[in-house]
Amino acid sequence: MHDKQIRRRRAVLALLVAVSLILLTAYFGESPNSPLHAVQRGVGDVLSPVQDGASKVLSPVRDVAGWFSRTINASSKNSQLENEVAKLRNELSTYQYDAIQNQQLNRLVHLDRTNNISQYNPVTATVIGSNPSVWWETIEVNAGADDGVSLDDAVIAGSGSGAGTGGLVGEVTTVGANYSDVTLLTAPKFAVGALVEEGAGHWEPGFLQPAIGDQGSLHLQYLPPHAQISVGDFVVTSGFKDHQNPLDSSFAPADIPIGQVSNANQNTLANNQYVTVTPDVDLRHLSVVQILTRGASKTVSASLP
Repeated sequence: MHDKQIRRRRAVLALLVAVSLILLTAYFGESPNSPLHAVQRGVGDVLSPVQDGASKVLSPVRDVAGWFSRTINASSKNSQLENEVAKLRNELSTYQYDAIQNQQLNRLVHLDRTNNISQYNPVTATVIGSNPSVWWETIEVNAGADDGVSLDDAVIAGSGSGAGTGGLVGEVTTVGANYSDVTLLTAPKFAVGALVEEGAGHWEPGFLQPAIGDQGSLHLQYLPPHAQISVGDFVVTSGFKDHQNPLDSSFAPADIPIGQVSNANQNTLANNQYVTVTPDVDLRHLSVVQILTRGASKTVSASLP
């Protein structure tokens, strides 16, 4: 029984193939006005409205499907663009940081050459910690006792911008095996002996301390009331400590740049004996410093009049 069904199906299939071949041969062999062509046109005329209707009905569906497809593609591209923008921003930040650090290193090299810093065995360190809310007080660097750093070592840095090459930024006040805390020269209890240029070849000694109420500025005090000091005059370290001052001053090698006079009001100088100094180094944006690990004259002291 099963074999008979298979034979019937094969016979029907063979018959349909034969009829199809005969119709195709007749269709292509006839003229355009032949019966087969007329039947084709009739079927086309009958089905054309159905196709048009189906096309109109399905058009919104195609539009919605296209909208979803475009939206998904746009969302995917937007995510890719956002990732690329984030990557480029990170790369830009890295390049900017490297540029600042490179500039400060170049200024440090120039400072070393012009001030004979090599005799103090400088150790270069990267700033690894700083508090933005008290940026004028302390920083943390990645060099410590294992690198030869000790308490009270002077710390210098290159300026990140401007014409200055850099100068003193503070002293080491805490030492670990591989880190140190540096108290900046604008911190409340910092003090250092300094000289201010007064005319060609003449330097007036003073005592440099933070300006109370003016974060980031310094006051050079105990100056002669009638000293001829002007805005722009250079201030450098004196190389001695003042033990008679209420705040025991820090040591720094002589002739290290500190900053420039930014306010030399003659009334203030006459009555209070100080001028205002702006540091050469941008203490808020330090990235690399040098610690002077050997101060050959740390025992030298002096008193100001």
